[in-house]
Amino acid sequence: MYLIFDAIDNGDDTGTWEAMASVRAHEVAAVLTEAQTVLAQADARAPGPRGALDDGGAWDADLQQRKDGEWVEITLTLTGPWHWGEALLAGRCTHDQ
Repeated sequence: MYLIFDAIDNGDDTGTWEAMASVRAHEVAAVLTEAQTVLAQADARAPGPRGALDDGGAWDADLQQRKDGEWVEITLTLTGPWHWGEALLAGRCTHDQ
């Protein structure tokens, strides 16, 4: 498992969960596969439409990839209702609130 999520309680019954992995090029495919699995689970358990919370979405996700020399940094951020995110990532999150 490459992605370990940190949870942030936004204080309005929503949360943000972010995971970052910094890996060498030969590991990128495995990290992206893991991220896509999380995104598929999020979509399957969606609490409503995906989109920016400020624009009426119920949840959203952002997957970023950045190359830095021989390393690739991959970041996955989820936002949505607190109970949904906690249930989705149960067993995967570390809670640094």
